[in-house]
Amino acid sequence: MKKLVVLDTNCLVQMLSVHSPYRAAWEAFREGKYELCVTDDIMNEYEEIIERVANAAVSHNIVNAIIRSPFTRFFAPRFRFHLIEQDPDDNKFVDCAIVAGADYIVSEDAHFRVLEKIPFPKVNVILLNQFMEDIAGIKL
Repeated sequence: MKKLVVLDTNCLVQMLSVHSPYRAAWEAFREGKYELCVTDDIMNEYEEIIERVANAAVSHNIVNAIIRSPFTRFFAPRFRFHLIEQDPDDNKFVDCAIVAGADYIVSEDAHFRVLEKIPFPKVNVILLNQFMEDIAGIKL
C-alpha cells in the first residue's frame, strides 16, 4: 500500500526546482510512489506561496498538476484539533493528516515538534531528508 503523506508548503517548494536535491520526491509523487493528502486550505496555501517564490504561471501549473493527479487525495476535515498553538496556521496540515490517516507530515517547521509530545491523536512528522530516504531511497 502506498504511503499517505501531507507535505508542509516549505517542503513542497524545496522539491520543485529541477536543480533541487529534493526533486526526486516530487518525481516520486508524479510516479505514484506515494499519495499526497490535501485540503482546500492546503491547496490555497500552496498556490499563494509558490506564486510568491516563483510566479503565477508556475503556481497555477503546480497546483493543477496536484489537483489532476490520480495520486492526490482530497479531504475536508470537519473538526479542528488545534494541536499547534504557536502557529495556528500549521494546524491545517495536522488536521488533514489526522483525517487522512496519513503516515506522516513532511515538515522542517519547528512548530511541528510539539506533536512528538502529544500521545493522541498521534501525528508523525519527518524531515525532508528522511522523506527522501523513505520514498526515493536517497540519503542526503
